[in-house]
Amino acid sequence: MLDRMDRKILDILQRDCTLPVAEIGKQIGLSTTPCWRRIQKLEESGVIQRRVAVLDSKKVNVGVTVFVSITTSHHTQEWLDRFHEALKDFPEVVEFYRMSGQVDYLLRVVVPDIERYDAFYKKLISKIELSDVSSAFAMEQIKYTTVLPLDYAAEDKRA
Repeated sequence: MLDRMDRKILDILQRDCTLPVAEIGKQIGLSTTPCWRRIQKLEESGVIQRRVAVLDSKKVNVGVTVFVSITTSHHTQEWLDRFHEALKDFPEVVEFYRMSGQVDYLLRVVVPDIERYDAFYKKLISKIELSDVSSAFAMEQIKYTTVLPLDYAAEDKRA
């Protein structure tokens, strides 16, 4: 369970992980050393997985987002392992989920244009057998954030 100070630190880091520790400490009312210790503890415990730069997809020429719904009739561990391994070769796949319900997998794919998505699709189906692939092109991005809500982090999961 994360305390109030940890949540404040995480909120700041989620919005700008380049801030100096002294500035983070100042914002939350801690001196540099205890603030740094808390950040290290959050990293060591895996709460902070990594620090990254969030890029503008259009400026790096992958402004088309495609949500790909996949169903399969194959549900063996061997097939699942092959499918997961095949998708590692696709940098266009930026999110990959196993789903409940009628769709088995949901992918978020980013590409420059429809032609590149078609090339991605053809490469995908050449690597692994799928029962159904359905693609939905995002027309407009209404909200996108990497900032996770932290209010729930204060709750005791055992309750």
